[in-house]
Amino acid sequence: MKRPVKAKRVHPLQRFAREEWFLGVSLATVAIFAGLGEQILERLDHPLWLALIFAWLFAAVAGSALAVARHADHLAELLGEPYGTLLLTLCVTFIEVVAISAVMLHGDNNPTLVRDTLFAIVMIILGGMVGVSLLAGGARHREQQYNLQGANAYLSVIIPLALFTLSLPNATVTTPGPTLSLLQQAFLVVVSVGLYLAFLAIQTGRHRGYFTSGEEDGHAAAPAARGGREMWRHSLLLVAYIVPVVFLAEQLASPIDYLIETLHAPAALGGVIIAMLVATPEAIGATRAAVANRMQRSVNIFLGSVLSTIGLSVPVMLAISYLTNHDVHLGLDSANNLLLAVTLAVSVVTFASGRTNILQGAVHVVLFAAYVMLIFEA
Repeated sequence: MKRPVKAKRVHPLQRFAREEWFLGVSLATVAIFAGLGEQILERLDHPLWLALIFAWLFAAVAGSALAVARHADHLAELLGEPYGTLLLTLCVTFIEVVAISAVMLHGDNNPTLVRDTLFAIVMIILGGMVGVSLLAGGARHREQQYNLQGANAYLSVIIPLALFTLSLPNATVTTPGPTLSLLQQAFLVVVSVGLYLAFLAIQTGRHRGYFTSGEEDGHAAAPAARGGREMWRHSLLLVAYIVPVVFLAEQLASPIDYLIETLHAPAALGGVIIAMLVATPEAIGATRAAVANRMQRSVNIFLGSVLSTIGLSVPVMLAISYLTNHDVHLGLDSANNLLLAVTLAVSVVTFASGRTNILQGAVHVVLFAAYVMLIFEA
């Protein structure tokens, strides 16, 4: 009788190096640009060099953001819903604010950057992310269920905040153009933060059950008995990956500005690039959850992402614009304004039954395709 082969023990340092190797890449990139950044960025007029530096910085920031999402997912398993998803959306919102601030304060004033980024995130999430998640989940499981009350709670806050932010500035007459007066901006900040805090109160308090399903309640209860060692480890690594993003986002602002200001790329492209950076980790998490038939977590991720973007990012960016004397244009043009209204209406229909299917996913993908087309042919 053969003896069972013992599994080879891996030294903790070896396992750490194998799992967290990208942290070394991120820190090395920070060190290189901290020491040689001026020399590297002064040669952006060479197309091949511009493409190389952009790809390098984009990959470093995106890889760090993915690592943040990975550790947030581990913490989500330890904390349970809705706290895990809330942690992920708050981390991604922080990265988003850092990236927008870096590009907005670098180079020439780009008054539409906040609007373009916000609209890009709304369309990438409510169009592309929702569409791919529903297509992937529907293809594998036909129909998937989620808590209807939670989805309705998200949308009841998202819809007025999105319209106040992206549509109302076109209808006001106090200031010229798609802008808001100081009083109107203050109202938007107070309303956004107030509604977001009210939402958090029901999400984590008296109506916590709206954002969980029966299966996930049981799944989340088991890890609570674990010690705090794993929680501390993932928390520290999450912070370790976020810190380089603050510096690298500022470096990424240079090639983004060069693309828009010197090469005359569409102005909305800067917002799309930032939105792709911050939405990619959540897109991967939402799609994985849908494929694993955990549609409630998927819904929490993509609707929570939109809500945190509007409820937190917009007030912070308005405050930064006021303190730095940078103009901010929030109102969308007529074509994108119509697309926003259609996307919100379709989202209400999609999340009105407590069940999802593949047809709904296809409709949301079409909405995202329309958004991409309008970037280049408005």
